[in-house]
Parts: sequence; C-alpha cells; structure tokens
Amino acid sequence: MNTPSELKYTKDHEWIKIEGNIAIIGITDFAQGELGDIVYVDVDTVDDVLNGEDVFGSVEAVKTVSDLFLPISGKVIEFNSKLETQPELLNTDPYGDGWIIKLEITDGANQSALLSAEEYQAIIG
Repeated sequence: MNTPSELKYTKDHEWIKIEGNIAIIGITDFAQGELGDIVYVDVDTVDDVLNGEDVFGSVEAVKTVSDLFLPISGKVIEFNSKLETQPELLNTDPYGDGWIIKLEITDGANQSALLSAEEYQAIIG
C-alpha cells in the first residue's frame, strides 16, 4: 500500500499536502483500492467555504458512491478538471494527477486531527 510520508491523512481516507496557505486534497491509495473502478467524480463546492469534516463532493465507483470529507477548514478554490474526463486517475495516480481539489486554508484551521503516514498505516493495517 502506497502511503507517501510527506503527506498527512484522515481516518476517512483522504490525503492532504499543505503548501503555505494552500492544500491539495485527494483520496488515498487504500481508498481507491477499496472503491474499485472509479467512473465519476462530483465536486460542486468550488468557491464555497467549508469546515473540516464537511462533505465537499463524492466519488462514484462501479458498485458504490462515497462522500469526500474535507480534512481541514477552508475555501475550495479549484477542482482538478482532468477528473471530468479521466476519473480513473484516482485509481492509477491517486497522489499525482489524481488530486481532487485545492483549498485555501482558513486562518486557524485545525490541523491537529491530521494523521502522519505511520498513524494512517496503523489504521488501515
């Protein structure tokens, strides 16, 4: 299972990469493996200010639909437009071209609930 050490993770299987006041967010390799073949990504929260743990979109796989939860508070500033025509990028490159959104981090956004790669690995076994 691929769990890059430079990223942070959530118990809901999202990853987050923080660069200054911008965060890039996607789903983990474990999550995409559990979902199976991803056929559609729905994010209609661009320009919305959301709180950590709010639903910011959903991922549809062949047999299920799963909500996407925001790891920390902020304003959704970009959706990865590649996913409109290539949702399978979540399966083939979840930590690269398969990123889902960019978030402008809200001042004081609580990052203490984020997990290290080691802590996330312990959760997924």
